[in-house]
Amino acid sequence: MIATKDKVVAVSYILLVDDGETGMRWYETVTEQDPFYFLYGHHNLLPVLEKALEGKSAGDSFSVFIDFENGYGDYDDSKRVIIPKANFKEEGKKNRDLLRVGNVIPMQDDKGNHLRGEVLKVDYMGVHLDFNSPLAGLDLQFDGKIVSIREALPVELEHGHAHGPDGHHHHH
Repeated sequence: MIATKDKVVAVSYILLVDDGETGMRWYETVTEQDPFYFLYGHHNLLPVLEKALEGKSAGDSFSVFIDFENGYGDYDDSKRVIIPKANFKEEGKKNRDLLRVGNVIPMQDDKGNHLRGEVLKVDYMGVHLDFNSPLAGLDLQFDGKIVSIREALPVELEHGHAHGPDGHHHHH
């Protein structure tokens, strides 16, 4: 079976990143024991990465370099925002744990898009959040292997994404 639209593809990989200054550094390892599952052809992957997997079979390896323009875009200063601390008040006591520097807070914009804001600092002005992807502005190098390929289940096609190894949601 080959990687093509409506197949669930599992990949293992090592991701290296380069910020253009310090050279390539390790960012993430996804093992064959716990691979990343995605539904092919449904915009769940960077297009360049998906293209590199096209037509490959389980056991095939891949190596793809993606510059930041084709990755997660350039770092955008306008995506750094300050939100008044009062906006987080209803969280009550959880608040203090929530607003630790380095925490990532899931939020929604006015269009209902899911955003992830990383807390940069908290001061008298409010909570400084960075909504850039952690991979913004970085060139990416994926070296990996296709672990398995299977037909997608109807529910996965309906939802537009893979549900793990056997098509069932696993709640952690």
